[in-house]
This record gives sequence, structure tokens and C-alpha cells, in this order.
Amino acid sequence: MSEVSMYMTPATRPTVASEVRVTLGEAARHTLKTAVHHELIRRMDLDKLAAIQADEISGRQRLLAVILQLLGEQSAPLSAPDRDHLAHDILDEVFGLGPLEPLLHDPTVSDILVNTYKMVYVERRGVIEKTNIAFKDEAHLMHIIDKIVSAVGRRIDESSPMVDARLLDGSRVNIVIPPLAVDGPLLSIRRFGSVPLTGEDLLRHRTLTPQMLEILRSAVRARLNIVVSGGTGSGKTTLLNVLSGFISAAERIVTIEDSAELQIKQEHVARLECRPPNLEGKGAIRQRELVINALRMRPDRIILGEVRGEEALDMLQAMNTGHDGSITTIHANNPRDAIARIETMAMMGSVSLPEKAIRAQIASAVNIIVQVSRMSDGTRRVTHISEITGTNGDIISLQDIYAFEKLGLGPSGNVKGRFYSTGIVPKFADRLKAAGIPLGLNLLDHSAEV
Repeated sequence: MSEVSMYMTPATRPTVASEVRVTLGEAARHTLKTAVHHELIRRMDLDKLAAIQADEISGRQRLLAVILQLLGEQSAPLSAPDRDHLAHDILDEVFGLGPLEPLLHDPTVSDILVNTYKMVYVERRGVIEKTNIAFKDEAHLMHIIDKIVSAVGRRIDESSPMVDARLLDGSRVNIVIPPLAVDGPLLSIRRFGSVPLTGEDLLRHRTLTPQMLEILRSAVRARLNIVVSGGTGSGKTTLLNVLSGFISAAERIVTIEDSAELQIKQEHVARLECRPPNLEGKGAIRQRELVINALRMRPDRIILGEVRGEEALDMLQAMNTGHDGSITTIHANNPRDAIARIETMAMMGSVSLPEKAIRAQIASAVNIIVQVSRMSDGTRRVTHISEITGTNGDIISLQDIYAFEKLGLGPSGNVKGRFYSTGIVPKFADRLKAAGIPLGLNLLDHSAEV
């Protein structure tokens, strides 16, 4: 029996039909690789594939022979080195995330959305589009899902049909399976590049202006407490990574996340991640417990990936008790809503505090709220850099330092607008001066159209 026949199910052993007509070139090579990969998945018995992965070294060699034979059956004009290179590419895809592997290597893809095994969508440059990628069947999709969750010590089954996980590159994964997912398993991957974006990248994408970036850099170095606010997919985590890059390498950073995805550049970083409950529903470690524990770890900075519950009160207290320079993110539509959400979440805990006391904590702890928004054309903009100045009665006072004004749409549907400074000298200017970072008045007098 040939190597090909050995690893194929009886129903899928007919000769491969040539699916593509190729000529030399990168586009043709990619087309050929995709066609052979799909044909391999269509023919392979998933049980035998699992056995190959269990015996990885020798299994890879046998599977490589199968792939080389399939490439030969395509009758494509490839040299021996090209065929060998393509075979190894396909092998990496098989041992990765199957049909999704080409998308994970595509730098233009920011989101991968699997709507059951039949349909896969991606987001490129802020626009969602359907792909021609599909899984063999639901069992094939579940096989990939199991690989993802088991790699990070999570589990997913009918008793726990929803899970947050991550890939090795830090990309965020959310999975929902039946009975919660009516039509079949749903998989969402929010990708993060292997090389995190820098402040210069944000300037190039016109997410903000050089003056706004300089204010934020100064605020981080002066140890102001910053909350990054925005909706889903607005770029909160990306901006948080950029801001963390301004922290001195001499400081000890403790990060706390529900699912680890931050890409901190500094060396002295202690990373903490929440733990889900076990099969008996016990043993869960939530963000609030990690925040409390982080205070015992001698942190210079605490970075909370996203505040989403009762840990908000502990975070505020940490900011108010000597752990200044902390940074976190929150889901909110504007800076005022961000304050209201922090207040609501702080009241979710077991400690009963009057609203006035919580507002006083927020006004004392948080210095700056940075609002990030995703525009209708898919671009991201920093729409507000706002300062909390204190309380006025029962109201938390808030003033904008910078803002973005939407002016309309261009001929191609791109959002036109302008960044502008309000001209207000922030109260934290004194703290910048005391930290040896004087605030240049030229930063507070500018406007830029995009």
C-alpha cells in the first residue's frame, strides 16, 4: 500500500484531479499550496492524523511523503527545491490550525471569524469579507478548537461550552460550541502581530498626532494613572501596549489579564493570568484576587488588561495607595461613560460604599482617560484625551485636552476629520514639571486634518 493510501479513508482514495493551473510566481505558489492543503484535509482520516501528531518526528516524515506525492499529482511546473519548500509549508499548516493557518500568516488579517465549519470571514483594514476557506466537517473544526484550548490548559465541552483562550503569538480567542451555538461551533480570533505596533506606527496610521503622542508619553513617564476607553475592536489593547513601552526599563511591571495577550517590551515583567473553574466548578482565580495579590509583589507599575468587574474598586485603591503610574482599559463609548462604568463596577463588590465615596476614589485615582474609536471605514482614532480634575458636588469634573472632530466622508468612503487641542492647560502640567518633563505650550496649540 502506498504512503498516500495508508493515510486516506476508503471513501476518499480516487486520484487527485488537478484543481489549479499554475505558472511560476508567488501568486501561483500560494494557489498551489492552498489547493494541495485543502485536498490533503479532504482525504485525510482525522483519527490517523491525530496518531501522526502523537508520534511527531516520524509522523512528520511520513506525512511529508504524502504531501510530496500530492504535489507531484498536481503536475505543476515546480523545481525540486520549490516542491520541497511548498511541502514543508503545507506540513506546518497541518500541524498548526489547519485551514486557518494561511490566515494566521497573513499580516493583513486582523480578525478571523469562523461561523460554523462552512463559513470563515476575516477582517482586513477594518472591512469584513468572506473567504473561500472551509473545514471538512464539524468534527474537523472541533479538532482545531481542542488544539487551541488544550494548549493553554483550558477546556471546552457541553458542560462548559464557552471559553476565552489565546494562541502562542498572544492572539485572543473566543469559542462557543453547542448547545449555546445553535448552528455549530463559533470561533473568533482577534489577532495581534508578532511584532507589536509602536507609537510611530500609530502616527503613520493617523490614529493620533505627534503632539498627542508626546503628551501621553510624558504622562506615562510622570506616573499618571491612565484609563484607555473604547468599544470592541477599537484598538484599546494596541494603545495599551504602546503606552507600556514608555515605562522605564528600571521599573518592575506586574500585568494582570483574564487571558494573557499583552506584549510588554520590557524585561522585568511579572505576568498574571486568571484561571477558570475546574470540572467541579471550583478553583477559579479571578482578576480581583490577582489585583490584591499583585500589591504584595512589589510592583512599580500595575497594568490591568481590562477592568470588567468588582476588581475596579481594588484597582482604584491601588492607584490611591502609592501604586501610581497604573494603566488599564475599559469598554465605554466616551470618557464620561467610562467614569460611569468604573463607578458601576466598583459597586459590584461585596463592600458597600456610598456613591459619593466611590466618585471621590475615581477622581483621586484616575488622571487621564484616553478614548479610542473605530471609524466606519475601519480606521482607529484617538477621539479624546481627557483629564479628571476632581469633583464638583456629586459630579466628577472632566475636561478635554485633545479631541477628534468627524467632518464627513471622502469620495471612497473614508472618514474625514481633524484632531485639535482645546487650548486648556491640564492640571497635571505641574506633575509633569515636577517629574522633569515640562509641558511645552506648543503641544496645546495645534490642529491636524486627516
